[in-house]
Amino acid sequence: MSTQYTSANTLKIGTRGSPLALAQAVETRARLMAAHDMPEDAFEIVVIQTTGDAVQYRPLSEIGGKGLFTKEIEQDLLSGAIDIAVHSMKDMPTVLPEGLVLSTYLPREDVRDAFISLKYTSIDELPQGAVVGSSSLRRRAQLAAVRPDLQLVEFRGNVQTRLRKLEEGVAEATFLACAGLQRLGKSEIANPIPVEQMLPAVAQGAIGIEQREGDEAVSALLAPINDSDTEIRLTAERAFLKVLDGSCRTPIGGLAILDGDKLEFRGEVLRPDGSEIHRDVWTGPLAEAETIGMTAGETLKTKMGEGFFG
Repeated sequence: MSTQYTSANTLKIGTRGSPLALAQAVETRARLMAAHDMPEDAFEIVVIQTTGDAVQYRPLSEIGGKGLFTKEIEQDLLSGAIDIAVHSMKDMPTVLPEGLVLSTYLPREDVRDAFISLKYTSIDELPQGAVVGSSSLRRRAQLAAVRPDLQLVEFRGNVQTRLRKLEEGVAEATFLACAGLQRLGKSEIANPIPVEQMLPAVAQGAIGIEQREGDEAVSALLAPINDSDTEIRLTAERAFLKVLDGSCRTPIGGLAILDGDKLEFRGEVLRPDGSEIHRDVWTGPLAEAETIGMTAGETLKTKMGEGFFG
């Protein structure tokens, strides 16, 4: 494959421009270089601004949900301006544009949420009525369920922006994904929250690579870096999300864990104000990952009833 992409015919890797997104693109490039003994100049990282990055001062739920971080990148992929797109999988809609496929997943990082504060080390330590910043409806609902006394404020921006807001006193605490902090070399500021206390977003901690359907040269290039365990886990989690029509406007948590030849799936749905939660655990063989996720979604959907997400 190394003759397919050279400095004269580079593989263009599309990505958002945040430090975390760039770190994920660099990781993808490094894995491809190692797998095929290719030089760095066989690749070009192409930064694409998305609507989600451009509009920083309104909640994601108001401006359209998950596709905000992928639309422009996918347009460039379809047009041929880039060859592959590297995504944080928790930002990915469950339905892709026609002609595109998610073919490859890198090994998943720590799935947990991290509690971040300059003064406190856990949710329990927060004083009565403390201000907590988060743009995630899931995290806000989960927090409201256990600490209804806290004041929740909108908190958007990349990792650096959110940390600056804490320093400026906009809030006493916030949450970030442990995986993102690890990829940025900032894991020392994280206080990981057990998944039993705060179930993560579907696909949290996973990087996915999207390509044009039928592009056999790219498929062959990507195949050696695909992590099958991550692929199985995300098959279950995204099937669960698809049944529930999950977006940035719906508080949903889901996590698949592999145990030998078995898959355990934990799923939950919450009212946005945290006043009602439905959750359960499902298990089955790895080969039925998609069915397990769908079953979990259908089960919780029947418990929710109409208008559950507000």
